[in-house]
Amino acid sequence: MAFRGKEMMKKVLKKVGENNFTPGVKESLKKSIPDSRVVMGRAKRGLFAGRHIQFGNRISEDGGNKSRRTWKPNVQEKRLFSYILDRHIRVKVTTHALRCIDKAGGIDEYLLKTPYQKMDTEMGLFWKAKIEKMYEELGKMEVAFFSPEDEAKLEQGFKDLKLSEREARKQFRQQMYATMAKQKQADEGRSYISFVLASSDDYPEKIVANY
Repeated sequence: MAFRGKEMMKKVLKKVGENNFTPGVKESLKKSIPDSRVVMGRAKRGLFAGRHIQFGNRISEDGGNKSRRTWKPNVQEKRLFSYILDRHIRVKVTTHALRCIDKAGGIDEYLLKTPYQKMDTEMGLFWKAKIEKMYEELGKMEVAFFSPEDEAKLEQGFKDLKLSEREARKQFRQQMYATMAKQKQADEGRSYISFVLASSDDYPEKIVANY
């Protein structure tokens, strides 16, 4: 089901929010999405990087008869990690979009470097606007620098924490193995007693002679 660029713009503004756009982004976004643009329906759920259904003819080898056919893009479902969002994004992408993402250096760099007019899908426009907003907020955050002594203290604290966690795991394993050994000895003792009781019914004279 195809949808036009104006409807795409409304959905992006609804998801991102008109106040969350950086200055000038909203105007450039409107210019890059003309009202007459029609995009395939499933493209709004992924990153297609300009790849859509192509139409052509199938020509027979015998008589050269032509019949209409379509070429659909190769779409894959992938989990791409975003460093700005600090999580994986599950998205449907074309193989061409995957090559573009690898060339850019990641999903964040691809969304930041690709202009709005090439983001011809609703999902691409939504993620691009969201990543740009978060990238701008990260740029405004204050960065604290530590002295070499403070860095050494922090590293030593992390090392001590790892050693304490390792020692706690070691003690837990020792306790668990000791409990399992006691349980095994108790099971063996019960099985031996049950064996003696069972055999005493068959050979009472032998048991009495041993005692």
